[in-house]
Amino acid sequence: MGGRDVSQDHCSPEGPTPWAEPRPSPAPADRSPESGGRPRARPPSRRRPVHVRGCRRQTLRARPCFPPGGPAGRGCSEGASAMDLVGLLKSQFLCHLVFCYVFIASGLIVNTLQLLTLLLWPIDKQLFRRLNCRLSYCVSSQLVMLLEWWSGTECVIYTDPRAYPAFGKENAIVVLNHKFEIDFLCGWSLAERFGVLGGSKVLAKKELAYVPIIGWMWYFTEMVFCTRKWEQDRKTVSQSLLHLRDYPEKYFFLIHCEGTRFTEKKHQISMQVAQAKGLPGLKHHLLPRTKGFAVTVRSLRNVVSAVYDCTLNFRNNENPTLLGVLNGKKYHADMYVRRIPLEQVPEDEDQCSAWLHRLYQEKDAFQEEYYQTGTFPETPMVPRRRPWTLLNWLFWASLLLYPFVRFLVSMVSSGSSLTLAGFVLVFFVASMGVRWMIGVTEIDKGSAYGNMDSKQKQED
Repeated sequence: MGGRDVSQDHCSPEGPTPWAEPRPSPAPADRSPESGGRPRARPPSRRRPVHVRGCRRQTLRARPCFPPGGPAGRGCSEGASAMDLVGLLKSQFLCHLVFCYVFIASGLIVNTLQLLTLLLWPIDKQLFRRLNCRLSYCVSSQLVMLLEWWSGTECVIYTDPRAYPAFGKENAIVVLNHKFEIDFLCGWSLAERFGVLGGSKVLAKKELAYVPIIGWMWYFTEMVFCTRKWEQDRKTVSQSLLHLRDYPEKYFFLIHCEGTRFTEKKHQISMQVAQAKGLPGLKHHLLPRTKGFAVTVRSLRNVVSAVYDCTLNFRNNENPTLLGVLNGKKYHADMYVRRIPLEQVPEDEDQCSAWLHRLYQEKDAFQEEYYQTGTFPETPMVPRRRPWTLLNWLFWASLLLYPFVRFLVSMVSSGSSLTLAGFVLVFFVASMGVRWMIGVTEIDKGSAYGNMDSKQKQED
């Protein structure tokens, strides 16, 4: 009762393949912000993605249907039970505690090593930068590992196959929508799939620079920090960006132009401001902050080759959370990536602001199309997972867990009530630490930025 063999070759994303229905790609001008046109409606069918990078020929076996009571049916039930057991294991707090311990311990070690690399700055600045890119990867890749390997979340990229070969081979400004709790993690996953996670940058709140591990790591990798008060940020942000002009590694500069995550309350305020300014309303986004984007484009022109307009959504109305990822829940993300050459972005600040507003009107149309049809334009592709995030975590886990377990065993076997009380206290503090780290990403506990008075909120 074996199934039939279906051979599928997906070595090239171009041309008709068994993984994607052939369809003509629109001309680049039809997708640029200058077009202003709404994309054509798509039929509500989901095309199968093209798997690229690490090309190989696959043979897929069609799965036959067996009666539930037969031997094969019992085998399927046992397989489902095994999957349920794995899911239960992933949701246990002890697993979360292990991840938290490895992340914190390895992060503090990396921060210490980064501090020591300061000795190289006056001698060889570029060597200092390259080393810190690698050290930064040791920390940020652990979060990507949770998304890609522990949770198994897969992100299908919809893009023009002609633009795809440039991804990861050039510096780019990545404009992401900001609606989901793990959208930042999907942005990091995008950078990881194309090999630029270690050198990638973000525009982050200044307060994060003082947070151990992530904040300190970002400080040494020359992240751009802002106070969200433009009069203070105008000079400091521009100076930080200019320092990246001679950066030795390829990078994505990830920016959320909306400034804060989407909520209905913030959206209502934002649309009031849009109406007052005579701007078209947006259904799925907040009004973008234009000045930070304009100074980024101006400071990195002739260094950055393109703007990657990334529009993210999740299938079946999934509402992904970091806690869900930590529990091993698999999400199904779709991301539409448009490559727009930087030459198409105006240099004048006012014209650049108008360009960004048109870009977000188009992003809104793409999101509406996704909600109507369940798909984005262009060809779906899945860049292959790189093994380095998993290998990095396994290295740190093998290095740190053995002495930690020995320490715990010695504490418990000592029989001292004071020692046991100390162990319970450490366990409680670790539990609170895990919950706090997860709570930072929750939308309802996000920044109040955007809930202020509308005039203060949107003064560009």
